[in-house]
Amino acid sequence: MTSTPAGSGPSPEETAAAHVHPAVRIAAAWTWRLLILAVGVYVLGRVFFRFEAALVPVAVAILMSAFLAPVVGWLERRRVPRSVGVLASVLVTFAAVGAALTFVVRQLIVGIPNMAGDIAEAIAGVREWLETGPFKLDSDTLRETSDSAISWLQTHQDAIATSALDTASTVTKLLTAALLTIFLLIFFLYDGHRIWEYVTRIVPTAHRGHVRGAGEYGFRTLQSYVRATVLVALIDAVGVGIGLAILGVPMVMPLMAIIFLGAFIPIVGSVAAGSLAVFVALASHGWLTAVLVLVVLVVVMQVESHVLQPFLLGRSVRLHPVAVILAITAGILLAGIIGGLLAVPALAFANRALSYRSDVPAPERSPDEDPPAEQPPLREEAVDLRDGG
Repeated sequence: MTSTPAGSGPSPEETAAAHVHPAVRIAAAWTWRLLILAVGVYVLGRVFFRFEAALVPVAVAILMSAFLAPVVGWLERRRVPRSVGVLASVLVTFAAVGAALTFVVRQLIVGIPNMAGDIAEAIAGVREWLETGPFKLDSDTLRETSDSAISWLQTHQDAIATSALDTASTVTKLLTAALLTIFLLIFFLYDGHRIWEYVTRIVPTAHRGHVRGAGEYGFRTLQSYVRATVLVALIDAVGVGIGLAILGVPMVMPLMAIIFLGAFIPIVGSVAAGSLAVFVALASHGWLTAVLVLVVLVVVMQVESHVLQPFLLGRSVRLHPVAVILAITAGILLAGIIGGLLAVPALAFANRALSYRSDVPAPERSPDEDPPAEQPPLREEAVDLRDGG
């Protein structure tokens, strides 16, 4: 009869681990991995927020380049020099945006004072309904609530005044960010492919090709997402605007512009912009018109969700509504409104880039997409030698 050598049996830790249920081990393994991912996302969000003055223009320039790259490619295929195509696309785009914003601001300046009386009447009507309607609120309670609101405004009037005085500083920051965005956009459109190849030189040689392919794969998906989002936002704004015009709601054009911009933040932005349209209808024409505007908004959003987005985006960039809501919430918590605006495009890009496989042929390129610039092979070989590849 042989004896087991000392030290050859299982250790106490191994014995204890053997008695742990497999489901618990799997849950523990998933838990610490998810915690690491959550910490990583949080750190990236905080870094983005810390350097948002520089990173936000970069992100906006990437989104705009995804939208304008097919236009530049289309001009280049028609023998227009690339530099001319880039400058023409950028100038026309910003001129159109500037003209539209100027028109909307003028409409708001004219329309809001004219609605002041309507808004006061609407507030009085809401107060009367709260007193005589199903809630039967006491007038003293309403008066205390309004007095509390007035008291809060008086208490914080210094902070409000300070914010108003910071307007000049805010305008300066916006102008600086706009100039930086234009500068980056021009170079991204003109030489974006080579910029991406230069950035990926930090990746080890063995994995560099896969990273470059995944980035291009995700950027093509980002192009489809941005183009489809712009088209969906335009259709939403036009559809709701037609409904508002038929119902006689004032400030149709500014509301259309707000709905167009709100559509770039899926679900949340559409709801916020639609609520503003309902409030304007309520203030100007009463409850019936407000309800009809709400019906128009619901119909347009249903058409967007079930017809436009599946048809324009397709399966390659469709995201589950739960993923969209979580991404927007995380973006807003980490980086405010800008985070909510950029969260869904970033998720769409990451979703496709992470699913890239170098052994699978890339999807066929649309005729409107900008083909990647040719890269001389000698340059890459020189990089590989310097990196030890």
